[in-house]
Amino acid sequence: MLKKEWHWMSDYKQQKQIKMETNTNIQINETTDYGRFKYIHGNRKVNKNHVQRLKNSMTKNYLHTVITVNENYEVIDGQHRLTACSELGLPVKYVVLENYGLKEVQTFNAMTSNWTTGQYLDSYCTKGYQDYIDYKRFKLKYNLPHRENILLLCSPDIRKHEEDFKNGDFKIYNYKKACYYADELLKVANFYKGYNRRHFVRAIFFLLNKPQFCMEEFLQKLSFQRTALVDCVNRDSYLSLIEEIYNYKRRIKINLKY
Repeated sequence: MLKKEWHWMSDYKQQKQIKMETNTNIQINETTDYGRFKYIHGNRKVNKNHVQRLKNSMTKNYLHTVITVNENYEVIDGQHRLTACSELGLPVKYVVLENYGLKEVQTFNAMTSNWTTGQYLDSYCTKGYQDYIDYKRFKLKYNLPHRENILLLCSPDIRKHEEDFKNGDFKIYNYKKACYYADELLKVANFYKGYNRRHFVRAIFFLLNKPQFCMEEFLQKLSFQRTALVDCVNRDSYLSLIEEIYNYKRRIKINLKY
């Protein structure tokens, strides 16, 4: 891991050098006055384990790397390296790039390791984005996977909404209706521990939009077959199983798959 990390650091220094050659206004500074730096509002939290790995590496072989800050000394790139240097008492080299902010933070971080969904969520919640705050409330209440939260809160066009989620453009279409879907889903939890499995969520979402499906009747059939609902590999397999359970002792069978 360390070799890979410092290999990237070498590439990163080369990228910085290229930028500096094309912009003579950029100056490399050095300081041990760590107090002048600030962690930018909305950036992901400092990972203590990552800081410790950096400290271990720096203790063995300290390579001077340049962190990036804006004109307010908010760290755009290098908050883990800054933290490690400050804890070891090592000098920090930095460049100031004006008008850089959270978007540039995310771009820099994407060069090393992508942000997790939770980090994007915390970042935009910290910034006060209401749709992200509502998303977090929904997620904590229903404990569903990220893409299934998007399915219920927005629309089946999940890929588009995932990009919007990362870019800060995420919008909830109908929170009340999403809660209806999720509440109906939760009713199955008494009969099936995998109620929040990705493909099962999609199967129930599909069925709740079909007029011939009645959740109360399905729950009644489950009460007679408490072990019938088992894990399946995809949505269609779940639909076939649910249809079989739903038609238990029915004289007129109902097609739920199409």
